[in-house]
Amino acid sequence: MRKLSDTLKELGIDFTFPIEIRNSNGKLNYSEDSDGFWNKSEYDANGKITYSEDSEGYWGRQEYDANGKMTYAEDSNGYWERWEYDSNGEETYYGDSDGDWCKWEYDANGKEAYFENSEGFWRRREYDAEGEETYYEDSDGVKKGTPRSSKSCDGKVIEVDGKKYKLTAL
Repeated sequence: MRKLSDTLKELGIDFTFPIEIRNSNGKLNYSEDSDGFWNKSEYDANGKITYSEDSEGYWGRQEYDANGKMTYAEDSNGYWERWEYDSNGEETYYGDSDGDWCKWEYDANGKEAYFENSEGFWRRREYDAEGEETYYEDSDGVKKGTPRSSKSCDGKVIEVDGKKYKLTAL
């Protein structure tokens, strides 16, 4: 890409460094310093950066969903990242070109119910009706509280072949 300062010199236009050009929203579209380093950026209609490049050959590209959340990014070094979200806008997946990833699941109230990552770590959480955490368990062996599946039968009486049994846990 041709430097703006070269064009300005050819046209005989006086200028001083740094040169900065901003869009109507005040976002920097182009900058150049006296050493010849320049940077160019492009933005979407929401003002989120979608592309940038500089005089040293680096470039980066970003994509967003309809809610403005980043869904993909890549750069000239070959690195990339990808994000996915549920209908509530909660992150459900992250992955990158290094092989790292994370997955999330949420309960009906949008609270994290399950998480796991590429390093083998996982955690599970349960909450009461007020949203307070009532159970936690993870791959490191940490356990707090009692899982709902165990509590759900406590005290329940069932009848089998005419005999009544009081359940304490499944």
